[in-house]
Amino acid sequence: MFRRDAVKLGIAPIGWTNDDMPELGRENTFEQCISEMALAGFQGTEVGNKYPRDTKVLKKALELRNMEIASAWFSAYLTTGSYEETEKAFILHRDFLHELGSKVIVVSEQGRSIQGQVDKPVFDAKPHFNAEEWKRLAEGLDRLGERAREKGMKLVYHHHMGTGVQTAEEIERLMEMTDENLVYLLYDTGHLYLSGEDPVEMLKRYLPRIKHVHLKDVRDRVAVRVREEKMSFLDAVREGVFTVPGDGSIDFTEIFRILANSDYQGWLLVEAEQDPAKANPFEYALKARRYIKEKAGI
Repeated sequence: MFRRDAVKLGIAPIGWTNDDMPELGRENTFEQCISEMALAGFQGTEVGNKYPRDTKVLKKALELRNMEIASAWFSAYLTTGSYEETEKAFILHRDFLHELGSKVIVVSEQGRSIQGQVDKPVFDAKPHFNAEEWKRLAEGLDRLGERAREKGMKLVYHHHMGTGVQTAEEIERLMEMTDENLVYLLYDTGHLYLSGEDPVEMLKRYLPRIKHVHLKDVRDRVAVRVREEKMSFLDAVREGVFTVPGDGSIDFTEIFRILANSDYQGWLLVEAEQDPAKANPFEYALKARRYIKEKAGI
């Protein structure tokens, strides 16, 4: 199905320790995390809050387990802060990832984001950018895309629940306003599905600009409660709205088929933030790996 040389399989550390809620998985060590990833059959990972920032130390730990770094999250504040401040932080982040061999840089605009605010309902309180904010975001991303290109890397934009770029309409506006040769898209199945979008339709629409993939599943029974009970994003995660592919309500068959028959090259990265006390991360990593093998043939 997939060409062996086209894609690599990775998994995010957020199932072991949550970056936004460090108390979830506080007991899980960095070494345990990457060892269990490798044991479950994954080739790579994104950077979590327990990962060493010394690239030599991190590289050695990963190489011992035949693992690679796929990317790492970067928070931009282009709509609320100065471009210069964001660029300065971005360049440090870019150079860190470049030294680790990453080809893409995950960027999400956090200006007025509510994803980390436990008292804000994720659907009712999400921000909506005005024309000036859209202009600052698009122009800033293009400039950051140029900084990424200086190192032979690509900026991939992460649409995300609780932010100003969440819905299909908002993603479309961002793609239209940015340079297709500088700003690419991170395709996240779970954030699209939970937002009420069709992941298959969005994949078809933006496939040429998709350069990084997050495979995240959603439990419908929890998603209904998130809306009805006006949960925050963090409370939704605690309640288990997200899970690994094959354990939720998304059928990945067509998603894998479209990606396999396309020119997509890059990472397929399982990212499913859950409370590890309720969802053992190693057990769920194995579950995800078996499902991908069954449905995608890799």
